[in-house]
Amino acid sequence: MFIAAALLLVAIATEVFATAALPRAEGFTNPLWTGVVVTGYALSIWLLTVVVKQIPVSVTYAIWAGLGTAAIAVVGVVFLDEPVNLLKIASIALIITGVVLLNVQTTH
Repeated sequence: MFIAAALLLVAIATEVFATAALPRAEGFTNPLWTGVVVTGYALSIWLLTVVVKQIPVSVTYAIWAGLGTAAIAVVGVVFLDEPVNLLKIASIALIITGVVLLNVQTTH
């Protein structure tokens, strides 16, 4: 289970990196960055298929989508100069809270 959780975090990080690289792909006209994005997404999905062998798909996907969404929002603010406001911060907190509650409910 520990290895599956670690692989899930790698899948999330890979997907977040690929998503952050999307602006550099320039609508898939930049071959290098297009390759980075496509490879990142493919690796992330492959890792997800490995993880669901050990963790239920509903929990896996909720964590992957929730933490990935929260992480890319933070990456957007910190590295991509996206604006930040109280609503965005509260929304990220709600996403993380939802993932935590889903895990607590599933494991107990």
